[in-house]
Order: sequence, then structure tokens, then C-alpha cells
Amino acid sequence: MGSLSIGHWLIVLAIVALVFGTKKLRSVGSDLGGAVKAFKDGVGESATPAANATATIDVPAKDVTAR
Repeated sequence: MGSLSIGHWLIVLAIVALVFGTKKLRSVGSDLGGAVKAFKDGVGESATPAANATATIDVPAKDVTAR
């Protein structure tokens, strides 16, 4: 009673394809794939500057003179 068989999933998939159309489903899938790729690229780029954060930074020395 709890789980659906493969036949039930095929029927649901067919109904969804009829309601939304395969072209719209394909565009939704490509948009979702592009979003996942952009997210992975963003996570990869944010990890790179953190690794370079330990680099030394040249700071100009203050002019300290006795008064």
C-alpha cells in the first residue's frame, strides 16, 4: 500500500508529459542543470580565494620620527 510500482510511475510520467508538454519539461530540465552548474562553479570559486588568504600582504610602514 505504501510504495508505487514502476507501472504507476510510468503512468504519472505520461500524465505529466501530456499536461506540460515535452518541450517545456526539457527547458525546465536544462534550466535546472544550468543552475546546478552555476552553483558548483560559485562554490569552487569561493574556495579558491580562501586558500590564497594566507598570502603575505605588503603594508607600507608608518613614518615614525622622534618628537
